[in-house]
Amino acid sequence: MLTKEVCASAEQSVLCWLATSDESGQPNVSPKEVFAVLDSQHIVVANIASPKSAKNIRINQKVCLSFIDIFVQKGFKIIGTATELKPTAQEYSHWVAPLLAMAGDRYPIHSVLVIKATAVEPIVAPSYRLYPAETSEESQTQAALRTYGVNRGKRP
Repeated sequence: MLTKEVCASAEQSVLCWLATSDESGQPNVSPKEVFAVLDSQHIVVANIASPKSAKNIRINQKVCLSFIDIFVQKGFKIIGTATELKPTAQEYSHWVAPLLAMAGDRYPIHSVLVIKATAVEPIVAPSYRLYPAETSEESQTQAALRTYGVNRGKRP
């Protein structure tokens, strides 16, 4: 389910966005900075400052996780179910391992949100579909760099 292309896209993403909903169906979307693809079916997300996401998952396991490369304007939407694992859970150490490597001592991980993918869909900017003859990853990147005022010059 989580192909090499999906994994590579996730690894290149700085943030992902996790959508959950509460008992009344009210959606909540929250950015997540520490996340990793664990295997071909699972993405793990560190609960660092996400009490609402964790609470919502305890109520409703259906989630959507999205990530994109903001310059290329492509990415993926992962639809699935999530489970919250607290440090007292027997299998916690297995799921938290890649997140600890990323977070180090800087961020406290209160629990791990384990997402099992049930569907994966590509996310692409409308330009790719509306203007396929003139839209490429390079043209999208150059336009985004101009729009955001980013200079990808060499670092000192």
